[in-house]
Amino acid sequence: MAKIIDGKALAKKTNDDTKQMVNELHSLGIKPCLAVILVGDDQASARYVRNKHKKAEQLGIESIVNHLPKETTQAELLKVVNEYNDDDAINGILVQSPLPKHIDEQLITRTIKPEKDVDGFHPVNVGNLFLNEPKNYPVACTPKGVMAMFAEYNIDLTGKKAVVIGRSSIVGRPMAALLINANATVTVLNHYSQDAKSYIKEADVVVAATGKLHMVSGADLKVGATVIDVGQNLNEAGKLVGDVDYESAEKVAGYITPVPGGVGPMTIAILMRQTVELASWSAKND
Repeated sequence: MAKIIDGKALAKKTNDDTKQMVNELHSLGIKPCLAVILVGDDQASARYVRNKHKKAEQLGIESIVNHLPKETTQAELLKVVNEYNDDDAINGILVQSPLPKHIDEQLITRTIKPEKDVDGFHPVNVGNLFLNEPKNYPVACTPKGVMAMFAEYNIDLTGKKAVVIGRSSIVGRPMAALLINANATVTVLNHYSQDAKSYIKEADVVVAATGKLHMVSGADLKVGATVIDVGQNLNEAGKLVGDVDYESAEKVAGYITPVPGGVGPMTIAILMRQTVELASWSAKND
């Protein structure tokens, strides 16, 4: 039976550390501030934003939520982003996706100043990550949270065979870069990959991030593999489950993340931590 990687417990520990960092910054007259822009009426996005706002307030982080109507033009959204770029009181800017189809999401991402890009999606920050630059910069929160899990459970990645299933700019690509930077041997699979299961079967570490229900089962895994399930899907009963068939995978894996209660809580915890880090880095650069 696999050892469960408890994302809820680690998120609490991370948040406790973040709260202490916030208190230390407050004592220096620095107030970390996160600005979130939500465009439109997507209910899932609204729920995510409420959760982020609530967590920020709990940790002592100033939280600005700007909910714009779905009819907001691209020019109007860019104006808001640039106002936040120029506001020294704001440390992190997050534009909640998905955006309405008439708005160029990549343009919005590129417009956020790299030093305020709390999501870690700006091309400058992505470039820093892939070059493994030895300086401070934000990194995509979900992969950064996964790396925190590896560290917490003393899972050594050096020389290990790692497979990342999915190549999105939000999870798959930055996850691969972080694993490479940690000296793992990395394979990234996508829906064009041939004989994908043979790569999974040889992997010491599997990160599943496809959004496809039960794409990986216990039969696909190497005995003792570390399995990180980033997927969030609803099954036939309306229950939240991952990309991995947990019941069968748990019997084979060495470590495994549950869904829910695994990667999800860490994503918001890292977002909060990264907001505070941006505030700290900005203060040091002043």
